[in-house]
Amino acid sequence: MTYRVVQWATGYVGGESIKGIVARPDMELVGCFVYSDAKVGVDAGALAGIAPIGVGATNSIDAICALDADAVVYSPMMANDGDVIRLLESGKNVVTPCGWVYPRRDGRYAEIEAAGARGNATLHGTGIHPGGITERFPLTLSALCRDITHVRMEEFSDIRNYGTASVVREIMLFGQPPEVAAQSPMLKVLANGFLQSIDMVADALGFRLDAKKRTTHEMAVATRQVPTPSGPIEAGTVAAQRFCWQGTVDEEPVITVRVNWLMGEGHLDPDWKLGDQRFEVELTADPPLLTTFHGLHPPILGERPEIGLIAPAMHCVNAIPAVVAAAPGIATYLDLPMLYGAAITGLHR
Repeated sequence: MTYRVVQWATGYVGGESIKGIVARPDMELVGCFVYSDAKVGVDAGALAGIAPIGVGATNSIDAICALDADAVVYSPMMANDGDVIRLLESGKNVVTPCGWVYPRRDGRYAEIEAAGARGNATLHGTGIHPGGITERFPLTLSALCRDITHVRMEEFSDIRNYGTASVVREIMLFGQPPEVAAQSPMLKVLANGFLQSIDMVADALGFRLDAKKRTTHEMAVATRQVPTPSGPIEAGTVAAQRFCWQGTVDEEPVITVRVNWLMGEGHLDPDWKLGDQRFEVELTADPPLLTTFHGLHPPILGERPEIGLIAPAMHCVNAIPAVVAAAPGIATYLDLPMLYGAAITGLHR
């Protein structure tokens, strides 16, 4: 079977998704949605930085819904429930790194499920963090263990690699005084995904969590001016942040998700250490397991910054066959079989 796929949005993740769709011999890109008028009519291959593929971009959701397509990789900057509902109603399965990893049965959950039923289509939320490191991989590793008492999923990232100054300074609030950065929206924004991760792991492993999750936000300030691509971080302003969410049983942590964002190291108070950029998944169990993921981050201040976005894009693309085969509605990792990638073109049987 050849899966006919639409790419929705062509930012960094969307560009990597287009490359991934084109690279798979069982997929064909048949549509491309863009938000910018300047991109309308431009070949999707050109938007992804590869050779033209004969698919022009459109900003018409009506045109996308009218296409004969099996799936949409939906990767806008901010998700829109209404757009997702229309895509599902038009009979297109939707795979996205923008949420719905393990959605609570509130809000528009019933409306999305009903749209899937009407269109015989499925919505699947995936990605990398959340979307893999915090759900799929710890659950896979848990099959090697017994008597699990704690699961930790943690990110260590150098934010000097993040090239959008407005996001780094106005949303993440790096370079701000601690009292300003303490009001960071990121604890709440990131919680939308990570609390779903905690619930999925808890439900799958059998933890009966306390009703309220535990959250913390710590900061370190620069001890001197730190040059970064988004501008200098002045001494005394925030140069590192740590966000943590925990699910507890009888007030004892049993699942921990933690994010460490540092503008380098050696100039911080407190003197936090970053080490290599990485993700870690640790199970306190019999046997105890610690797995470290390297290669998912771009080189620090190096070339190919898009490397950090290949994994979330490909987790979407490689999920398409399983999602197309799934029952209509919302499907999580707990509803799908094993997902896998494909060999490079030319090495296929």
